[in-house]
Amino acid sequence: MEPTLEDIQEADRMRGAQVRRTPLAYSSMFSELSGSDVYLKAEYAQKTGSFKIRGAYHKIRMLSGPEKSRGVVAASAGNHAQGVAFAAFSEGIPCTIVMPKTASPAKVAATRGYGASVVLEGYNYEESYAHALKIAETGPTVIHAFDDPHVIAAQGVIGLEILEDLPDVDEIYVPVGGGGIAAGIAIAAKGIKPSVRVVGVQSSAFPSMKASLEAGGVTQVAGGRTIADGISVKSPGSLTFRILQSKLDEMVTVDDRQIIKTMFLLMERSKTVVEPAGAAPLAYLQACRPAPGKKVAAILGGGNVDMYLLGQIVDKGLVSVGRLLKVEIVLKDKPGALKDVVDEITAANANIVEVIHDRISVDAGYVGVTLSLETEGNEYAERLIGHMRSRGIQFRLI
Repeated sequence: MEPTLEDIQEADRMRGAQVRRTPLAYSSMFSELSGSDVYLKAEYAQKTGSFKIRGAYHKIRMLSGPEKSRGVVAASAGNHAQGVAFAAFSEGIPCTIVMPKTASPAKVAATRGYGASVVLEGYNYEESYAHALKIAETGPTVIHAFDDPHVIAAQGVIGLEILEDLPDVDEIYVPVGGGGIAAGIAIAAKGIKPSVRVVGVQSSAFPSMKASLEAGGVTQVAGGRTIADGISVKSPGSLTFRILQSKLDEMVTVDDRQIIKTMFLLMERSKTVVEPAGAAPLAYLQACRPAPGKKVAAILGGGNVDMYLLGQIVDKGLVSVGRLLKVEIVLKDKPGALKDVVDEITAANANIVEVIHDRISVDAGYVGVTLSLETEGNEYAERLIGHMRSRGIQFRLI
């Protein structure tokens, strides 16, 4: 059964105090970078840190008394897990969450912190979901992460909020894994304003919905490596596929490099921490500039990012904007060799933030030196590279 605009409006009326209406804020910086008038929908500000609380809470509230007494079970790598755990705790019902063995320890701890019993099973969402179905045979109701009409309807409320706050919006960019949030927003947005374009954004490593739409049927992809684990789904839902097949205007992809740069800019310039999957729509807007001059809304789907990953994002983000250079130099292992190089770098007003020596993997009599250099941006970095070459310094950019 496909949810309707009326179902989404009913979910809005039933949302309760636990589900927040998140702000939609204009971003001058990302507007300049993308060439569009960009408005950011802050779903990372939800309780549990993502939009997933909307669907999980509505689905659980719709359960019957006997269903609630038997409890619920769900499979998730993180955000849906926390949403279901919090909603079940709020309603006072038993909850079991099956998470992949590769799930972030921080997300596992957060899910347990909301009172759920956590089972680590499988190495991806599909394997965890298969185990959740086995647990469901003993009585609990499965709360699906995306392929459920109540979940879709509640997440579609985001579309209502956008159209209420920005009636003249031209395009809405939505993260897509299994397709639940995109399906809900597409129903809501098209139901209120048929002319609005809804664009789904997937990781290029897991383009399962894109492949399915192109094939004309639900298709499974092998998947690759990506930091955007929240949208790393090998196969979309059958219900979400049918909805997006008829209502989505376009499906596009972004890669990790584009996501990392966007996350970095959000942190440094907007003081906002957004997880990789949540940053995907904005990353596409920034990297591809698809809607020049148009008024667009980008969903920032969640803010649950592992702290160890966050450190890598900062370093890689600095590299992406030319603020950090890493160079590898092989020098004769003699006094003063490194000092000569350091003097040239200092003369170019670059700051050396790290020095690593390596005598093992180079020829005898030489030393490998890796330097991390802080610069002011891409233009400055190019000048520094030119200066080093002009002074005869032999190096390799890492």
